[in-house]
Amino acid sequence: MNTSPSLDPRQSETRVKLPTEKELVLRVIPMPADCNANGDIFGGWVMAQVDLAGSVLPVRRARGRLATVAVNQFVFKQPVRVGDLLSFYAEITRVGTTSITVNVEVYAQRLRDGGEYALKVTEATLTYVATDEKGQPRPVPPA
Repeated sequence: MNTSPSLDPRQSETRVKLPTEKELVLRVIPMPADCNANGDIFGGWVMAQVDLAGSVLPVRRARGRLATVAVNQFVFKQPVRVGDLLSFYAEITRVGTTSITVNVEVYAQRLRDGGEYALKVTEATLTYVATDEKGQPRPVPPA
């Protein structure tokens, strides 16, 4: 673990235990085909996985079709590497008339380093809208 001070927050790795208060909605291991020219995993690949993970709880709550309408916040905290075990945890933070907002946290376990601890590598907030078969907004059913 790097403990020297740095201006780049991505260089400071704070290892934590995986969360227990949020729901695990996806686990995936990025492969070499998902790398950029620097050898890190493409940010766009991570974003796509976050969108998939973020939709799990809202599709259950909406009991049907929905669409991503906003990425309210997206922060890359640490680089993701080939072979990391990524765990995506989600929590619904708001339910509106037709929309559901979700917070997603992504943790990487560096399996090459033993994988006992994880690093929070990404966090995002996304909003989904429940839609009917024609793609028009529909009310989110009561809980």
